[in-house]
Amino acid sequence: MHSPALLDRTVLSRRALLRAGAVSIGLPLLNAMLPRGLRAEARAIQTKPNRLVLVGRNLGLHAPFFFPEKTGLNYEPTRYLNLLEENRGAFTVFSGISHLRYSHHTSLKGLFTGVDWDRIKNPQAEIRNGISLDQFAAPFLGKETRHANLVMGYSGDKLSWTAKGVPVPEDPNPEDTFRLLFVSGSAEETAREIRRLEHGRSILDDVRDQAKSLSSRLGQDDRDRIDLMFTSIREAEQTLQRTKAWASQPKPRVDFALPKDLPRQSEVNERESLWYDIVRLALQTDSSRVALLVLSEVGHAKLDGFSAASHHEVSHHGKDPTKIEQLALIEEAELRQLNRFLTLLKQTKEADGHLLDSTVVISATNLGNASAHSSENLPVLVAGGGFRHQGHVSYDTNNNMPLSNLYLRALHQLGIECDNFGSSTGVITEI
Repeated sequence: MHSPALLDRTVLSRRALLRAGAVSIGLPLLNAMLPRGLRAEARAIQTKPNRLVLVGRNLGLHAPFFFPEKTGLNYEPTRYLNLLEENRGAFTVFSGISHLRYSHHTSLKGLFTGVDWDRIKNPQAEIRNGISLDQFAAPFLGKETRHANLVMGYSGDKLSWTAKGVPVPEDPNPEDTFRLLFVSGSAEETAREIRRLEHGRSILDDVRDQAKSLSSRLGQDDRDRIDLMFTSIREAEQTLQRTKAWASQPKPRVDFALPKDLPRQSEVNERESLWYDIVRLALQTDSSRVALLVLSEVGHAKLDGFSAASHHEVSHHGKDPTKIEQLALIEEAELRQLNRFLTLLKQTKEADGHLLDSTVVISATNLGNASAHSSENLPVLVAGGGFRHQGHVSYDTNNNMPLSNLYLRALHQLGIECDNFGSSTGVITEI
């Protein structure tokens, strides 16, 4: 016999409100709003959104310390994978995978787009990138959140790109991102923000009308540029509409305090720990479901034992054992922070599982061997997301599997049906 506490005695509308005088508060999605008879697993699926986190780095990882020799879940952990041992079974390392025919000059720009750079035959022509994985996924996953996607961190080359090949700027300041997500202004500040957004919209309308008039008097190349401008205006309008709709809604309160002194680029552990905490809070509060975090080179790393001039110098080690050991200090710190992030997602409960269950995490870098400027055999790790993780999947290190095939698999796992992405030639099936 069922306990009365377990029976669905009332079915509520998803639009049900709590009313207090003139104030109405929308309810979150409750079990009572789901159809009777759904099993616990089905209810969990109904209430758990899919999420995507991309972590992009330059300068690669030292391959002999990263890739295991054996494939499958029973691999013998390498020096670097020892640092992720507590999450074995929740991630897959890929070897023999890359964006084919990339050079180190274009590899960072194309890391998450997979654009076929070989299609650019005329060196004098404008090089236009493709859409990056985060921007492609955002319209599907981020429709119900305050921020469709987040682009954070810093790199000299952009990693996030729109469908028209326009780079999306990163937010390099953790404090600014934290305030954007979790700090609400006063009623007066909110009203001023709404007025500012309305004024911004009117400016866009004026610019669009002027651009249309101008376009009719231009040649084809210039009309293409104007078309690109139109697209940027439309995207800006959509952002304005979204921001205005959320402007009067309170931001979530989180039990987290920013450090008094924000970490510098060289403070690897502190900086990456803070960024990962902000990403985790954004997912946990459902402020966004898509995030791209750029963690670039760190300069003169503030780590015990690090005495070299810079991260860049030791990445170009020329097989010098002393430089390789210095490089390992930085890369071990980075992988410890990645492991901590995965553990935090696993410890954050939701519905009948945890945050890592519904979050596809892809950590990738544009170089397989920074010392040789090689963009082949990239160190790529995929975690969470409900994949059938295999520990280590290895492809031909001389004839790599297209990385875009993995991206296509990730999109399908997120429930986004598409036939291709970037320079994909198919979809991987191992996970």
